[in-house]
Amino acid sequence: MATGDNAVQAADAPRRRRYRVHHLAQAKEQGSKITMLTAYDAVTAAVFDAAGIDVLLVGDSIGNTMHGHTTTLPVTVDDMIPAARAVAGAARYALVVVDLPFGSYEAGPEQALATAVRFMKETGAAAVKLEGGRSVAPQIRAITDAGIPVVGHLGFTPQSEHALGGHRVQGRGEDAAEALCADALAVQEAGAVAVVLEMTTVEVAARATEILQIPTIGIGAGPATDGQVLVWTDMAGMTEWTPRFARRFAELGTALREAAEDYAAEVRGGTFPDAVHSFER
Repeated sequence: MATGDNAVQAADAPRRRRYRVHHLAQAKEQGSKITMLTAYDAVTAAVFDAAGIDVLLVGDSIGNTMHGHTTTLPVTVDDMIPAARAVAGAARYALVVVDLPFGSYEAGPEQALATAVRFMKETGAAAVKLEGGRSVAPQIRAITDAGIPVVGHLGFTPQSEHALGGHRVQGRGEDAAEALCADALAVQEAGAVAVVLEMTTVEVAARATEILQIPTIGIGAGPATDGQVLVWTDMAGMTEWTPRFARRFAELGTALREAAEDYAAEVRGGTFPDAVHSFER
């Protein structure tokens, strides 16, 4: 029970509220950086939610990180729904955004809206995300007109990896920079509440952040964006591969392997389970 100074501090501490779409706009207005991480299951979602992460993205990067695919292209709507449901169910405060996977929105506004509605009804997520600029503005408008928040995604768009010639930095050169900014404005005009900028030059990300009223969230786009997102397995050092733009804030992969090795050694050596971990009559 809190007493004295501790009780005063507890009373003065701001009560944490669920992060909602309007908080994205407030963060940009106030100059507060937005934090986003991917999550694909309830366990990690609960950890990141407790850590105070603002936005959890159920990304189609699940294809690379959890399903063993080399690209995001094989990921389906049916793959995304159980993951999004798990994350949304575990997150008490974070805003949960779910990716529309490749093939689920490109045909036009009607297809995009149907996919978004299914996600909202079956997962409990608060928003959807899709890739593209001017070409998908009608899809964004149809979804937002239905009352579903949309986050855009520009720069390197993984679902277009083959068309882009692989993992290449976008926005280099005056024409490319102007095209990216035009796409960003189109996404905003269509009603998006934020836009992810992936693997762009620092300069074009800064320019887009300056001209947009909605927040930009960078991944490999430099420090000038309104927030940052990373794939959580990259952030936590879960694999040997790390993209240039991702800092390893921990080495959980090494720690997990060592724990598994210790477990296996004790089982093989007959020291686990011991009396403490066993039951008697």
